[in-house]
Amino acid sequence: MPTIFHLDMDAFFVSVEQLFDPSLKGKAVVVGGRPEERGVVAAASYEARKFGVHSAMPLRTAAQLCPHAIFLEGHPERYREVSAQVYEILKEFSPKVEIASIDEAYLDMTGTERLHGPPLKAAHALHETIKRRTGLNCSIGVAASRLVAKVASDLAKPNGVLWVLPGAEARFLAPLEVRRIPGVGRATEQVLLRLGVRRVGDLARLDESLLERKLGKWGLALAGKARGLDAGGWYDAEIGSAEEPKSISHEHTFGKDTDEAEVLEATLARLTQMVARRLREHALYARTVTLKLRYADFCTITRSRTLEHGTRVDAVLLAEVRSLFKRNWNGKRVRLVGVSVSSLAPAPGQLGLLDEDQRRRWEQALAAVDRLRDKFGESSVSLAASLGSAFRERAHENPAGLPGKRGRRKPD
Repeated sequence: MPTIFHLDMDAFFVSVEQLFDPSLKGKAVVVGGRPEERGVVAAASYEARKFGVHSAMPLRTAAQLCPHAIFLEGHPERYREVSAQVYEILKEFSPKVEIASIDEAYLDMTGTERLHGPPLKAAHALHETIKRRTGLNCSIGVAASRLVAKVASDLAKPNGVLWVLPGAEARFLAPLEVRRIPGVGRATEQVLLRLGVRRVGDLARLDESLLERKLGKWGLALAGKARGLDAGGWYDAEIGSAEEPKSISHEHTFGKDTDEAEVLEATLARLTQMVARRLREHALYARTVTLKLRYADFCTITRSRTLEHGTRVDAVLLAEVRSLFKRNWNGKRVRLVGVSVSSLAPAPGQLGLLDEDQRRRWEQALAAVDRLRDKFGESSVSLAASLGSAFRERAHENPAGLPGKRGRRKPD
């Protein structure tokens, strides 16, 4: 029987801020930006949560609910540094670690009892080690599946450990609201409510064929999840062997709509740089480049171009992004810009000898740049074209330099 841990750092961004500034402890703290900005809450202290503030909530709404809160823009470099410390601890407990995000991970602890003891003892040992070496609290869910372990860690918050015994998964899930199942958002919940499903137990009693008719393959996956199984999508892969991404993207919402071409182009340069960095981390090349523009009236356009050969060089991608921008921007004020790449592959495709030599020289230089960023932070080296931007990396964004992903980068 598998033994899976799901570790979730408690109020991670806030906790790191309190670690660096102890005067914030015991206060209502919101990380994500200033209260008048358009961004969203990345994390809120438990003191702020008492007023209804939660992650993904608009910052302005959070300010209305908790006007006395301390609002912080956050320090992504600090979060990456602490996340890397946590990752090193996790590797001491199991060789099979899957980083789900900067503040959560799965561990396959199957077969480690002789080294770490039974599941509950190992979980408490991990819990105490994290606290001792980082100064931060975490919550750990233990179960025979990733899905149940994740639900358990959520219920164990804050600063707890919860073990769901093998065979008890369905009974554990049955009384919970169906939204507790990872992946069930508002749209799916509304479909299930129309079918009379409010609790996971209600879902488990539904006929699978009905779920398939209403929700397709996702319905069949939900039927398995209701029984505590890892079913569908990412859960089909083993821990530590997740599939490479199908696309990589970064977006930025301006605090104030802008029609300044220099600001827009500088921001696109910064986003392109971030996308290229993550391509190199995954040892992938992209052929399709996509620009996203959302105007002040919320009209949104996306425009793409597919290259003859794949690339992960910042300058090459930026040239395409600039070209798309100049051909498609209508001069009006812009609310959001985004850059994404797709058609990803582990090789660039057949190149001529001169092109291949140039590619290698570019990538050797960029590998050195990435090492500098690893050591001194993402903003330590930037494209000159991005310097005119007031762009600020958001705390909640999927960052470059995420622990556990760096090993994917392959040397030439």
